[in-house]
Amino acid sequence: MTDQSDAKEPWPARLWIVRHGESSGNVARDAAQAAGLADIAIDIRDVDVPLSELGEQQAEALGRWFAELRIEDRPSVVLSSPYLRAQQTSEIILRIVGEAERTVTIIHDERLREKEFGVLDRLTKMGIEDRYPEEAKRRALMGKFYYRPPAGESWADVVLRLRSVLDSIGLHYAGARVLIVAHQVVVLCLRYLLENMDESTVLSIDREGDVANCSITEFGAGENGNGSMRLIRYNFVAPLARQGAPVTRKPDDSGAAR
Repeated sequence: MTDQSDAKEPWPARLWIVRHGESSGNVARDAAQAAGLADIAIDIRDVDVPLSELGEQQAEALGRWFAELRIEDRPSVVLSSPYLRAQQTSEIILRIVGEAERTVTIIHDERLREKEFGVLDRLTKMGIEDRYPEEAKRRALMGKFYYRPPAGESWADVVLRLRSVLDSIGLHYAGARVLIVAHQVVVLCLRYLLENMDESTVLSIDREGDVANCSITEFGAGENGNGSMRLIRYNFVAPLARQGAPVTRKPDDSGAAR
């Protein structure tokens, strides 16, 4: 029988979780909010929303930060949400690092997709309160962690699919250096799982401010003595500031329903 104390921990050696760069949807949402409009002017599927020019600049700045690491410290596995803005962020990072011509490829995982907003998609806070007042009341009563909009997802639903993502990482990438590129709620829900948080704790972190576009949340394995991963840094934006890329902390495209 194998001694459990000698068993290899099923974690990557390093785990970086990055929110995608600023998207054209983020820009459209800001414009709708500033104009007091109910609808966010996006005429394509959320999955197809691309990075803005600033988002591309942010991804390039982050890529240069990874490129400055020793080769043996850079990501060896890249997992990305299939949404275009996350794919583009991943591709730009690898291009800048120079790994696109080497062995690192991007693995698209639909479990890392954006939280689904259902009937509240493309609506500002004012739009939700005007068109779905009962849903606005229900969300206020239940709280954002458990509130599920019609045809959409709650944070708890996102947590459920992310549990299997972490199982897959442990099974296939133990000891690797894994970069995940995804979305704001995914970043927070992964922290919830990796740090064994409760609802109030993760929501208190959320209230402190939005996850910055192209910010880094980093974990190291086996460094806290209990076999779990240890948070090294959260919402780290120094790589952007160092390269002169503006830092944006914008809610998701349907942030009023986040």
